[in-house]
Amino acid sequence: MKKLLSLFLVLAGALALAQGAMVRVAHLSPDAPAVDVLVNGQRAITNLAFKEVTPYLGLPTGTVRVQVVPAGQMGPVVIDATLDLKEGVYYTVAATGFLSGIRPQVYTDGLAGFFPRAGYARIRVVHTSPDAPAVDVAVKGGPVLFGNLPFPRASGYLAVPEGTYDLEVRVAGTDTVALPLPGVRLEGGKVYTVFAVGSVKEGTLTVVAVVDATVLGGNR
Repeated sequence: MKKLLSLFLVLAGALALAQGAMVRVAHLSPDAPAVDVLVNGQRAITNLAFKEVTPYLGLPTGTVRVQVVPAGQMGPVVIDATLDLKEGVYYTVAATGFLSGIRPQVYTDGLAGFFPRAGYARIRVVHTSPDAPAVDVAVKGGPVLFGNLPFPRASGYLAVPEGTYDLEVRVAGTDTVALPLPGVRLEGGKVYTVFAVGSVKEGTLTVVAVVDATVLGGNR
């Protein structure tokens, strides 16, 4: 289980004078063990397991060094990345790929004032299954919503009416269903990211859906 340490309480204090950036971390490497995350050399997140996504954390803008190590250890450092964080921007930093080639992916999240209007949700899909081909995400037996999405790309956001949808992940450009997604409930006024995770070879392909933001009553 992940644990947010006192580093972020200290860093959050710096935001009293500046809005800063918002950052969350996602463990999306299917064969990697639980990890700890160091920010500027300080252990900030512990025991983050595969498929876990932290809440957003406030960090000062500017250059930040993020390192990922096995849980409870100081090495080896499996990811060492320098981020340039900008004022008011939301980011997802994801550990992706198999452990032998693990690498960070930084996604800019569209949460700076672009919220769904009343009765609508916004949703995007991020392809993080390292051995899956490019995919389409479609309504079951119907139109494609997100087309030709390769690893490790994120789609744009799509506004859809609130409701329950039967979706499916298809091999891009075909009707071959790689993963059925029945009964996907999208609530109005919420922004979602759906991560396609796991391994096709190992038969563990699945999705992890997280709520990025909620606007009570919708917006505009």
